[in-house]
Amino acid sequence: MSQRAPLRDALDEYLSLRRALGFKLKNAGRLLGQFVDYLEAHGINTVTTQDALAWASLPAEASLHWRALRLSVVRGFAAYLHTADPTVQVPPVGLVRSGACRATPYLYSTAEISSLLHAATELRPCLRAATYQSLIGLLAVSGIRIGESIALDLDDLDTHADLLLVREAKFAKSRLVPLHPTTTRALAQYLDLRAELCPRPASPALFVSTVGTRLHHSNVNLTFASLLHRVGITRRSASCRARIHDLRHSFATASLLDAYTGGADVATTMPRLATYLGHSDPKHTFWYLSAAPELMAMAGQRLDAYLEHRP
Repeated sequence: MSQRAPLRDALDEYLSLRRALGFKLKNAGRLLGQFVDYLEAHGINTVTTQDALAWASLPAEASLHWRALRLSVVRGFAAYLHTADPTVQVPPVGLVRSGACRATPYLYSTAEISSLLHAATELRPCLRAATYQSLIGLLAVSGIRIGESIALDLDDLDTHADLLLVREAKFAKSRLVPLHPTTTRALAQYLDLRAELCPRPASPALFVSTVGTRLHHSNVNLTFASLLHRVGITRRSASCRARIHDLRHSFATASLLDAYTGGADVATTMPRLATYLGHSDPKHTFWYLSAAPELMAMAGQRLDAYLEHRP
């Protein structure tokens, strides 16, 4: 790498090198791209601890964990740059204390999800409204990750078999996600409207922007935040704010609540739910279920009933 190479070129080289070693760096690549955008917008052509911290602290209401995560991504890139240019500053470890590692999941009620879907229909233009209504609906009824939904291509939807193919997701694993026929019909209706409004999309993506390109993660988050504001959904505590990812938590919790109320064997339901969600082990699914007091109450009631009949 040339010492005087532009930061954008240096970033491409850094990501290519790390990916050649087996790292996917999907989120890191996205964040570092935003970091370089920030530096270029401010006329900065090198990395300093001060500038890295200023960027990592955006937005102002971001959690300590989010700031620490952003700064750690920059630290790896800065360390790479420092090997060729000793004037590049590498932000020290511990500059931002991460605090709690995970946010408390926000569990959406059925009414809140309906409100979000209705608010999405009011977006403009029509294709944007249809895209976000279909995207939010799919996330709510399937529990797939937002990154997985954005990465879906047209060929990944089998409308005849009511199946969705999630390719190369977390841990480079693919899985089939069964869909309810009503979900398949809703997606088929979206595709019909999409074909009418955008007959020659620029991307093979299932969900497209108004210009036919694949949706961008940051734009989806911004649009979802505007929908939350429109329907009056606000944070419940300092550690619990509504996110699009929490539709996945809500799906997992609702699925297990249905299992409890239907008298299903929860011990066998958990591995199936974990597989459906794409978790490598059922223990990773428990975090998704920890924020529902109703679920904890049902588990306690079932345990009490079991212990009551023991000698």
